[in-house]
Amino acid sequence: MPDLIAPQTTVLVITLNEAPNLVRCLDRLDWARRILVIDSGSTDQTLQIAHRYNNVEVVHRPFDSFADQCNFGLSLIDTPWALSLDADYELSSTLVSEIHSLRESSVQGYSAAFIYRIHGRVLRGSLYPPRTVLYRVRAARYRNEGHGHRVVVDGPIARLSAPIYHDDRKPLQTWMDSQKRYANAEADHLLAADPSTLSGVDRLRLLAWPAPLLVFLYTLVIKRGLLDGWAGWYYALQRTIAEALLAVNLIDRRLAPTSFSPDHAARDTPTPGSALDNET
Repeated sequence: MPDLIAPQTTVLVITLNEAPNLVRCLDRLDWARRILVIDSGSTDQTLQIAHRYNNVEVVHRPFDSFADQCNFGLSLIDTPWALSLDADYELSSTLVSEIHSLRESSVQGYSAAFIYRIHGRVLRGSLYPPRTVLYRVRAARYRNEGHGHRVVVDGPIARLSAPIYHDDRKPLQTWMDSQKRYANAEADHLLAADPSTLSGVDRLRLLAWPAPLLVFLYTLVIKRGLLDGWAGWYYALQRTIAEALLAVNLIDRRLAPTSFSPDHAARDTPTPGSALDNET
């Protein structure tokens, strides 16, 4: 029917060396008429995997920032709606059904909650926030925020009831290398921002020392990671390491502020991985 959203939707996926994740992402998108993959120079099997799917179109673009990469992708979409996914996202079957039931209304976008997985093992909770993933193209624009990016949609946003699975299975060393870059970009963002515009969480992170300790306890106890076995410990330690790298970066700048030149942010612009926010 003409007022159904799914037939009017193009899927947008940003990739760089996402071979360990891409199959799980694309297998859930066989209903999509067009999947637009914006790749920034993958050297693993990402492109070979993408070309296996008849509904996938690959466009190559050198990476400059997450927001610019996504905005470039939006400029190539000729349908009214876009579904923006990281390569390590997997739509749940219930979410696919829900998307197929959506009809045109005053709503301009839809956000979804996430179920976090570690190598396929489901966690009871995570720090990963809901994200606007489905939106009307003409109402949307991406902007950079720290090491990540966020889509700004003009108009009402509704919440989808079914979840998306997040499960990044790229090598641990890839994650570690990314966090070093992300810590620099996030420190740039926090130090440059007007403190009155920062969220309570970001103001706490700006203090540096409390965040790693609190994140460790929060993920293990409040988010019940202790009940998730090794997967829970893995996740808690990952998040603690990420916050510790940011804290050390902030403290280092306060102790030696002259060591950072004006082109520092340009040198440390993060390259794409999975994500869009502090879970990346």
